[in-house]
Amino acid sequence: MQKSSEKLVDESKSNEEKQEIGFRMNQRVHTVGDTRRIGTVKYIGNVEGYSGIWVGIDWDNGDGKHNGSLNGVSYFEAKDDKSGSFVRPQNLSHGISFLQALELRYKGDSTKEEEDEMYVLSARNNRVAVELVGKSKVQDKLSRLEDLVGASLSYLGVSSVGSRGQINAVVPNLKELDLTGNLLSEWKDVGAICEELQVLEVLSLTHNYMAHDVNQLPVLKNIHVLVLNNCCLTWTQIEVLKQSLPSVEELHLMGNKLKEIVTASSNYVRGFDSLRILNLEDNCFEAWNEIVKLSQLRRLEQLHLNKNNLNNIFYPECGPKFDLVNDSEPAEKCFSPFGTLNCLLIGRNNITDLASVDSLNYFLNLTDIRLSENPITDTGKGGIPRFMLIARLAKVEILNGSEVRIRERKESEIRYIRFVMTKMQDEPEEIKQLHPRFNELKKMHGIEDEKPSTETAGPRKMSSGLLSITLTCVGASMGEKKPLTKKLPATSTIGKLKVLCESFFQLKSIKLKLFLQEEGSPLPMLLDNEMASLMELGIGNGSTILVDEEET
Repeated sequence: MQKSSEKLVDESKSNEEKQEIGFRMNQRVHTVGDTRRIGTVKYIGNVEGYSGIWVGIDWDNGDGKHNGSLNGVSYFEAKDDKSGSFVRPQNLSHGISFLQALELRYKGDSTKEEEDEMYVLSARNNRVAVELVGKSKVQDKLSRLEDLVGASLSYLGVSSVGSRGQINAVVPNLKELDLTGNLLSEWKDVGAICEELQVLEVLSLTHNYMAHDVNQLPVLKNIHVLVLNNCCLTWTQIEVLKQSLPSVEELHLMGNKLKEIVTASSNYVRGFDSLRILNLEDNCFEAWNEIVKLSQLRRLEQLHLNKNNLNNIFYPECGPKFDLVNDSEPAEKCFSPFGTLNCLLIGRNNITDLASVDSLNYFLNLTDIRLSENPITDTGKGGIPRFMLIARLAKVEILNGSEVRIRERKESEIRYIRFVMTKMQDEPEEIKQLHPRFNELKKMHGIEDEKPSTETAGPRKMSSGLLSITLTCVGASMGEKKPLTKKLPATSTIGKLKVLCESFFQLKSIKLKLFLQEEGSPLPMLLDNEMASLMELGIGNGSTILVDEEET
């Protein structure tokens, strides 16, 4: 009986201790003294074999010790094997208020640690303090919070609004606010801050793990740019969120592990009537069908999809205007899929087929395209080079971040024609299927009736004319050698060209490798097929070939 009483006393004491430590489940916290080490409270209580109350934390950066289990006892479930750990309450901070962060960032003096970093070494290796020119003026200006139009409160441990009704009085002119990496999780707190900042237009909540209940967010009519990167959001939350963002023009949703787009009552995403830029980079999309659900956003101009897992692209020709069985919108309200899209960034995906490349021609206004770091553009693994992409994409003006100038387009298209004609002379149907723009390009460049030939009867023959090629040595052991410009037959193979380079530059003891340097391409293309001719590779007049050495 006495043991039972003692147990009840111990349990009562334990519950009192839990309440006294001031933390709650799923609360966001950071380590005392390190506002960048952020985690979520997953357990509060005793740990077998250790005295006192402990707080179980699942750390955002995965820098823990275990998965929530210790010595065979499971206390909580961490997201990774080593992202969890137990911490004493006094070593954790539940953060500060928004106004406290403003004071700390813009009215506080430089810390001793910050000042210690501002030095140079004298001739005798002594530290000499550095004082920035105009530092006092800048600090004075920043300290007048009422004049601030932009504020960065990143990684300061902001967890609450603080005193209501004071924020607008302190920073009445704030238009841009960066709250990256803080402890905010409740949408009602975000809404309270935004409602007080009456002229706020740009808001970043990157690396704040937001709660699932988005209904607490009021309508934010003035927000034009919202950054929600790495906030653990689902598309279901985004569907609710859009009701509060009638004026949003830019929406950034990077790193949220999004894989599907779940719409509320339609096959397509509706609303977002002002949205021009949608950033979905670094997510987990695999199926282009999910992206098609965005095709009816009627003002969408830029769609960023870099670093996903997409393996193909197609244009939804039979779009919503033909598919109204499960769609509540009448036909007259639907319009051409992706009708206003002019920029599509889709680098670092898994696109492997030429049909995906060719489908981009059907997007009505698409002129800025990124396809780099996809298998289809990796020439080392059978992908196609830049000149072929330009020739296949009729409207592209910016490819992989580089402008496609008039001269580069013309040269690329002629090289492409030359390449196709040498590969598929007698199979017109196959040419049409695999190279949809081939006949169009032949007409455009006035070579409709020209055919490949191995004769040497005239300089205008595509396969027989001499090409002016500039050869430039770049190998480390080759020494300084002036570039040479040579007239070479278009039928010269890469193997033959290597032999010629050995003779031209007297490189008898060096094993060579050749690269084609293309305008607008960040890296030269390796010419590793010794049996391929200059003509077959689409190498045109005025091209530059880099002569390098094999690594030993």
